[in-house]
Amino acid sequence: MSDERLNVLEALLFLAPEPVAPAELAAAMKCGGEEIVELLAELAERLSPGERGIVLRELGGGFTLASDPSSERAARRLLSSTRVATLTPAQIETLAIVAYLRPISRPEIARIRGVNADSAASSLLERGLIEEVGRSQFGAVLYAPTTLFQKLFGLGSLDELPDPSQWDPSPEEQAQLRERLLRAGEARSGAPQPLGE
Repeated sequence: MSDERLNVLEALLFLAPEPVAPAELAAAMKCGGEEIVELLAELAERLSPGERGIVLRELGGGFTLASDPSSERAARRLLSSTRVATLTPAQIETLAIVAYLRPISRPEIARIRGVNADSAASSLLERGLIEEVGRSQFGAVLYAPTTLFQKLFGLGSLDELPDPSQWDPSPEEQAQLRERLLRAGEARSGAPQPLGE
């Protein structure tokens, strides 16, 4: 492949604010699907980890440029002065519900959370972490995570989300945890501990 074609591909990926699908890259470069696959493979080799400051990553069904993992510490120092507004607990909870139960409506989110989800969902929409993907049979707007969500969490697809069942304690673990918490509470309050413990 010519260096000129690779340079154009690299420039397109640099300019794109989100991962770009191969079909979109092929259309922009006026080339076929096979050629874009070859160009992406060659660019990935050129930008292999440790070779340059950036790498080619496949995220959310598209391709994007990312910083090489070896530069993480320096990048953290550089960017630590810039504070990005963090998500509130309500927003994190809402985002997790949308990510795992997609597509889902605000009334369903509110029912799961037990409180109104309008503010949290609106904030997540504004930040581009969730998007409208249709309407339920009752006319409520349905939400799903965006490509930006996948990019920020380093997911190639939503299928890569961790399995939540891995955090579900067994009944025995729940009983042990409850006992430990009760003991810790008693120790803090100065209540007498049962003998033999």
